[in-house]
Amino acid sequence: MSEKNLEYQPLLQDITESNAKNKCSNKSLLLAVCAACIGGTFQYGYNISIINAPTKSVQNFVNQTWLERYDEDISEKHLTLLWSSIVSIFTIGGLIGATAGATLAVRFGRKGTLLMNNAFALLAALLMGLSYPTGIFELLIIGRFFTGVNAGIGICVQPLYLGEIAPRALRGAMVMGTSIFITGGLFTGQVMGLKELLGKDEHWPILLSTTAIPAILQLLILPWFPESPRYLLIDRADDFGCKKAMQQLHGMNNFDLEMEDMERERVSALGIKPKKPWELFMDRSLRWQVLTIILINAAQQLNGINAIYFYADYVFGEAGIPAVNIPYVTLGTGACECLTALTCGMLVESLGRKVLIIGGYTLMAFWCILFTLTLTFQEVSPWVPYLSMGCIFAFILSFGLGPGGVTNILITELFTQTSRPAAYMIAGSVNWLSFFVIGMVFPFIVTYLQQYCFMVFLFICALVAIYIFLIVPETKNKTFLEIHLEFQSGGNRKASYADDGPKTTLLTTPL
Repeated sequence: MSEKNLEYQPLLQDITESNAKNKCSNKSLLLAVCAACIGGTFQYGYNISIINAPTKSVQNFVNQTWLERYDEDISEKHLTLLWSSIVSIFTIGGLIGATAGATLAVRFGRKGTLLMNNAFALLAALLMGLSYPTGIFELLIIGRFFTGVNAGIGICVQPLYLGEIAPRALRGAMVMGTSIFITGGLFTGQVMGLKELLGKDEHWPILLSTTAIPAILQLLILPWFPESPRYLLIDRADDFGCKKAMQQLHGMNNFDLEMEDMERERVSALGIKPKKPWELFMDRSLRWQVLTIILINAAQQLNGINAIYFYADYVFGEAGIPAVNIPYVTLGTGACECLTALTCGMLVESLGRKVLIIGGYTLMAFWCILFTLTLTFQEVSPWVPYLSMGCIFAFILSFGLGPGGVTNILITELFTQTSRPAAYMIAGSVNWLSFFVIGMVFPFIVTYLQQYCFMVFLFICALVAIYIFLIVPETKNKTFLEIHLEFQSGGNRKASYADDGPKTTLLTTPL
């Protein structure tokens, strides 16, 4: 070996070892995301979609039970009410779970809360599985309520955990795991509900009980991963535990920059207790952040994505697809959303948050216009229904590339450690309330406006896109403190608060 090669050999060895450590840490982070998400937002998506397949079977069970109890068939009005209760009680449980999730995350830790949360999923699976053999349909309502509590806690705490274990350069991509697993849950629920699997009439109790499987998987996998390092350092002042967690997640010597960021945030939070939701509303330095998360979380449910799914079966039918094949075509919408969530995860660190969410909402507004036109002129030509089908897939693609993925990232990034749990409580409550409202109001909107209901969603999409463009700064590759100070200074707005004392200037250099 030449003398020159010997000179470079130590350097090459160091590079090889560094690459091996990075691969190991990236693998650990990826597995941590999967462990957190499988019992978190996956449950949310899964329990939304699996309830669709056994609709008729459950209604027949309720009618049969009613007949055995009261010697008469249940009236259509009462049957509709009971079925609506079984479906919608999920949102009430979700609201309660979202309001409790942040408090539990502060008290028991992010990882501890996720593990405890599986008790609700296991209890729900047991109750719903026992409903048929015991002949007690009320167990379905209670079980669906507990699945909602589980989903509400999971969708609140899991993104919190992911945002806090992620290195700054990968924060957006890792928090995208939230959306990827939601769409994965929706798609898995659609597949499990097919007649070839558990969609047969006699299998519906087993189908509803499968919510126990993700819970068991998380209980087996998540204990191998550490608690959030930020929670350990800032909330628990556990320096040793924090460093040990960082070594497991980021590699032995690959976390100095992250430790510096966390140390700065800890110093800024000294003497400050984790805030309550009402304290966020009273804090004038957080007014724009709070308003932002309220708006984007309400819009995530009210932007028309539910309407698109409502019209999907009608449009597929008009396009000439046989009714028996429509469930399989509908799987394409679920697969489409999964694909876009994965694509968004790959683009979010290169394009940034603002470009994706503004672009997504702008495209959704455009598809609202085109979809309204195609529905209005559905009978004009045989090719118009196929154009409507194209609009459905384009709308879902636009949602997945922007709002569906970026919303949870922004909630994580707009707040510092002491405010973030309360922010997730507010965001989760708004999301679940909007989910409940759209479920109650949407049928009336469709009844009175018909296909023109998409003009309402056009207005919402355009409003959010304009707000994000004018108010919210880009958060890519910035520390939580930098983002907080940028909001305080007005960011890209020329604003000052006369009663807040002297103006602050935008922080243009790293902390």
